[in-house]
Amino acid sequence: MRVITFEEPGRVRVGLESPAELEPGCVRVRTIYSGVSAGTELTAYRGTNPYLTRKWDAEQRLFLEGQTHAYPLTGWGYQEVGEVVEAAPDVADPPVGHLVWGIWGHRAEAVVPAEKLVGHVLPPGADPLGGVFARVGAIALNAVHAADVHLGDQIAIFGQGVIGLLATRLAVLSGARVVAADAIPARLELSRQYGAAETFDITGGSVAEFIRKRIEGADTAIELSGSHLGLHEAIRSVRRGGRVVAGGFYQGDGIGLRLGEEFHHNQVQLVSSQIGGVASWLSQRWDVERLQRTFMDLVHAGEIDVLDLVSHVMPVGDAPGAFDLLDKHPSDVLQLVFSFEDAPIEGSPKDEDSPKKESL
Repeated sequence: MRVITFEEPGRVRVGLESPAELEPGCVRVRTIYSGVSAGTELTAYRGTNPYLTRKWDAEQRLFLEGQTHAYPLTGWGYQEVGEVVEAAPDVADPPVGHLVWGIWGHRAEAVVPAEKLVGHVLPPGADPLGGVFARVGAIALNAVHAADVHLGDQIAIFGQGVIGLLATRLAVLSGARVVAADAIPARLELSRQYGAAETFDITGGSVAEFIRKRIEGADTAIELSGSHLGLHEAIRSVRRGGRVVAGGFYQGDGIGLRLGEEFHHNQVQLVSSQIGGVASWLSQRWDVERLQRTFMDLVHAGEIDVLDLVSHVMPVGDAPGAFDLLDKHPSDVLQLVFSFEDAPIEGSPKDEDSPKKESL
């Protein structure tokens, strides 16, 4: 079965692995689509992920000297949709033949505990491509929850990639007035379609100065670009005592993040949002599973049109070129999805007729 492996920084291979044994309590799922979470997966492709150079101690919750993961890294990815093709005798849900969304990595097939797929069945008629957004949608919703949005709040959202656009839509649905900031005009156009009241092209000046002139500062800013400069500008944009939700995956030293300036003088709250858990004050009522299901319910209800975010659908055999594209031309890609249906095995001719959407 085909599986994507990061062999080393800058090198991706599409190889084969043996099917797993079907165990009690599990189902076998054959992958249809697998979405790329560019922010996280590029850290593996570029070799910048902290797990590669530091050891994560789960008990102390500290990164220590050592290494958590090492190359080769096989089967990364957490946005999959597939068909249940086999179930253990003790499993009734999800039923064989149904389409489900979940997490099993960039591989053609997986044996998954059935309990992890309960409530993950796509409704009849739903486009399976939409299922790849469950996890990134949960990440966006988690950030909006961490922002503690109130009806009428003025919110600035930095970064209008997939997660930023979804956060924009979710914040609007929560009753906020959103100013969306990015450097790519096509993404800002999508921001307006998703309900942003105003947009700002960051190549044209300071977002913070624009916001303070227009609305005297944001109540909250959500930073999803993963840039330390973006985080600094988000801090500058909020009112005194305002909150900044840092939801980006920041790499390396915080060059450009000056905490002795607005952060210090305006008593800004800085809150981290990461999909490993929900905001602490919501932990008795919410968990990651509820975030995912809530987001998918909104998609199925027509409140969020995720299909407009898919810029590329590529056969899994093209994975090396796909990650090179993401690395070198990130502004040309929004949501990239691998198709596992009729994908060529490594070494075989590539299917030139495979569906590929033009980049935005």
